[in-house]
Amino acid sequence: MKDEWTKREQRRRRHHTLFTRRRVLRWSACTAAIILVALICLLFPFRSLLPAYKIPARAEGELRLHFLNMGQGDCTVVEFPEGELLVIDGGDGSWAYGNRLIRYIKGFGSKEISLLVTHADHDHYGGMIPLLRYFDIRRIYLPILAEEAGGYEKLTDAVAENGCEQLTISRYGVIEGSGGAYLVCLNPYSMSETDINDASTVLFLHYEGVNVVLAADISESRERLLAREYALDEHLFDSGEYAVPLAQTHILKVSHHGSAYASSSEWLSLLGAETAVISCGQGNSYGHPSQEALARLAGSQIFRTDELGDIMITIRAGGYHVETHYLS
Repeated sequence: MKDEWTKREQRRRRHHTLFTRRRVLRWSACTAAIILVALICLLFPFRSLLPAYKIPARAEGELRLHFLNMGQGDCTVVEFPEGELLVIDGGDGSWAYGNRLIRYIKGFGSKEISLLVTHADHDHYGGMIPLLRYFDIRRIYLPILAEEAGGYEKLTDAVAENGCEQLTISRYGVIEGSGGAYLVCLNPYSMSETDINDASTVLFLHYEGVNVVLAADISESRERLLAREYALDEHLFDSGEYAVPLAQTHILKVSHHGSAYASSSEWLSLLGAETAVISCGQGNSYGHPSQEALARLAGSQIFRTDELGDIMITIRAGGYHVETHYLS
């Protein structure tokens, strides 16, 4: 009986030893696989293999605005008539949206790309980091007010690694595009701003008689300030030959994702925009766009990225048209 028990115990121990060895081998194999994948990604970045989106061809003389679906992030691409790009903000840089942005930018096949960060909120600057790492960037416009913490230094590190030209666009500053297109900076109000949203870069874009306001994340108090300044002098924001007729705005990119604390009646009444674009995430926790903002925007035709995905507006010969669901 004792010999039989001893034999059973020996078999149990042998089985346990084999099981332990197999488990160690499995874990070793998994670890080796993870290390191998990490090395491959390090030496040959996965994102370089991402296929480009098939964006419809742009006709000669057209300027296009692309309002990308970046969830609760913000990203607007200005595609000038000769094909150069200005990417204004880039979403939060998460894996999914970062990959999406890379594929979209690849779809243009442009050799001249500039970036502009309106302000140092992560949902605006995060996606710029992968662009700086995977594209040859001509220049980047950085905000006057940056967060001291929260990961913004990752952007500045990526800028340094890319080696592109660094500029700060300030009030009345002009960005010239091809075909006579231009953007004029209306905000921040001064270099001594302290509020990160109200210090965000607001741009007025003009091309062939069509005017666009890209309002970043300014609040209703900043909107009212800009509107009251314009009421005092309608040429206040003009910069030399570059006129800024705010009261003749056709298209408005709505401030702060349609927050209840922006899109003031005073601001909207001044602009009189017939088309409004809202960048916001489906089912976002902020409740954007708010019912209050939507009510104040009732006089405009509203296009929302959470409902329609990417939105493309094509401007040509004094007119424009809006397209959605155009990617193949």
